[in-house]
Amino acid sequence: MKKNIFSTKEKAVETRRCFDCGCEVKIEGKEIKNGVLLQYEDNGEEIFAMKCNNCYEKNEGVADYKECEVYSRIVGYLRPVKNYNPGKRQEYEERKEYIAKV
Repeated sequence: MKKNIFSTKEKAVETRRCFDCGCEVKIEGKEIKNGVLLQYEDNGEEIFAMKCNNCYEKNEGVADYKECEVYSRIVGYLRPVKNYNPGKRQEYEERKEYIAKV
């Protein structure tokens, strides 16, 4: 499901959709009936998201709104995993991590 993050308060209110579950957030006039409008700053830029009351009670924050780029070491240097060829990507997905206990 696409996450609803907006650069203006007006666009966030227009969607009337919860960031987490996608359910409709009811708005009458300027009053939000069953949700909250969240405002954050991200690298100097304001972003807005709506959340229904149920999702807001579970988690007051917004997570997973940006795609995270993963890097991994391959033959001596770091590369973004998304740039791997299909064979190397499959190898990366099958890797197991081992944590040494000291």
